[in-house]
Amino acid sequence: MASTPNASSWFDQARFIPPDAIFALTAKYVADTFPQKVNLGQGTYRDANGQPWVLPSVNKAREQLLANGLNHEYLPILGLADFRNATAKLVLGSDLYSQRQSQVATCQSLSGTGSLHLAGLLLRACHGQPKVYIPSPTWSNHHQVFGSLGFPCESFKYYDPETRDLDVESYYSMLDNAEPNSIVIIHACAHNPTGCDPSKEQWKEIARRMKERQLFPLFDSAYLGFNSGNLDEDAYPIRLFIGEMEMEAGVCVSFAKNMGLYGNDDPKSPTPPGFGAKIASQVLGSEELKQMWYADMVTMSDRIRSMRKALYDHLIALETPGTWDHLIRQSGMFGFLGLSPEVVVKLREQYHVYMADNSRVSIAGLNEGNVEYVARSIAEVLKGELRS
Repeated sequence: MASTPNASSWFDQARFIPPDAIFALTAKYVADTFPQKVNLGQGTYRDANGQPWVLPSVNKAREQLLANGLNHEYLPILGLADFRNATAKLVLGSDLYSQRQSQVATCQSLSGTGSLHLAGLLLRACHGQPKVYIPSPTWSNHHQVFGSLGFPCESFKYYDPETRDLDVESYYSMLDNAEPNSIVIIHACAHNPTGCDPSKEQWKEIARRMKERQLFPLFDSAYLGFNSGNLDEDAYPIRLFIGEMEMEAGVCVSFAKNMGLYGNDDPKSPTPPGFGAKIASQVLGSEELKQMWYADMVTMSDRIRSMRKALYDHLIALETPGTWDHLIRQSGMFGFLGLSPEVVVKLREQYHVYMADNSRVSIAGLNEGNVEYVARSIAEVLKGELRS
């Protein structure tokens, strides 16, 4: 603290970091007193009643840990070995893992952002600061993480707002013209925010071009199993690159979404956090709990899929201006509506429907009690736009 208001400070040169847009949006939602308000901004799973859902598999794993005498000792620097090994085996699949086990290096970190940051530190230490190609749009932390580490970041067109779908030709063009030995950030599945993923044939072509150009794939894998309800299906591109294409790759895996372990990434310790890792390790290490977890992921993905279809059906029934087929082509937690910023503001201020400024909505925030209201709000605003 400075001794006087005008005294110079050690922190005069501190770089301003803007507040996180989604957390700021959630704060506005919390302060809103309107009874029918709807929060579609925050990417956390909610049940059919709009409440946080503790997965039965996770709940049982936690009970087992507590019954067996859970301790809070420091973990090793690399993290919980059982957790790391089980995660690698889960992501690669048993066969590929057994083939490549001696070539696999793992380290536990602080969920998605922490793992991306750690991957960036490793790549910088090994290769200096190559260019990082990041899809546009993407999760905002991608630019913040790699930009803060000094990497030159370049966006490439991933999504076509006209077709409201993946712009695969722009993707191919970027790969063909990328600087060799650069890094490409890849959403393994359930692309955030668009929900548009390549097909298997497109994945094969992406992998072929990347290998030919000597590009390094860095997978952000936050939704494995959560996207389709089938973890093996969602891990397809990772296994394609590493197995069939025999490429080196970085894979950043988080269990925040698919196990609902959002709040178990405490950064205060010099070693990785233990409790969430022990829960995940307990689930992955028990065939009974793992099968329960697979069923839990099907429950979540099925509900999200049904709410996506319900929103689409209501929009069509209300004769909402525009086309909405893109909504049911998308997958994963989010829907990318394709609304203008002005429409998003009207939805928030006049109808109390909260979504990201780019019209990304968390489909998990919809339920039978609010989906018709959300659709009607969108329809009324868009019809009003046509009249004005």
